Amino acid sequence: MTITLYALEGCPYCERVADRLDELGVEYERVPVEPLHSNRDEVKRVSGQRVVPVLVDDERGVTMPESENVLEYVERTLA
Repeated sequence: MTITLYALEGCPYCERVADRLDELGVEYERVPVEPLHSNRDEVKRVSGQRVVPVLVDDERGVTMPESENVLEYVERTLA
């Protein structure tokens, strides 16, 4: 699997991205993250920051935070 979505349960921005990936039939791994920013070490390691959602597309070498940017990328690249 080349797409990974780091997402916080109940985060509306994360859910928008996950919903769109599901609608498009994109296979991805969803990695749950900790609610506290200070505990999001894996997200920080991957993206350089602790905010979610973060989409990682290993096949294309892309790591992208911010839901609007991620949605635009998904539409442009994965749809």
